[in-house]
Amino acid sequence: MTGAPYQRTHKHGKGRGTESTVTCSYCGKKVPKYKTFLRKRGFSISDPGLRKELNESGFLASQTRLYVCPSCARHRRISQPGKARGSRREQ
Repeated sequence: MTGAPYQRTHKHGKGRGTESTVTCSYCGKKVPKYKTFLRKRGFSISDPGLRKELNESGFLASQTRLYVCPSCARHRRISQPGKARGSRREQ
């Protein structure tokens, strides 16, 4: 038996079956990481006096990463289907 006439490549993972999955932050569905949309959620303090006091005390306002599956991203209008394709046509 001979091998395939081309080199097989596994583009998304490090090998077959090792695709890393994450859970969607909104619906809880398990989705491959390359298909998700990354959203960062945090907060900012608008009062400059309060911000200065918190920076002196060592308070860090951290951001959390939200992984959003394609169906939730469409529902919440994070991604708009066909937008990239339309911009290619204009060029």
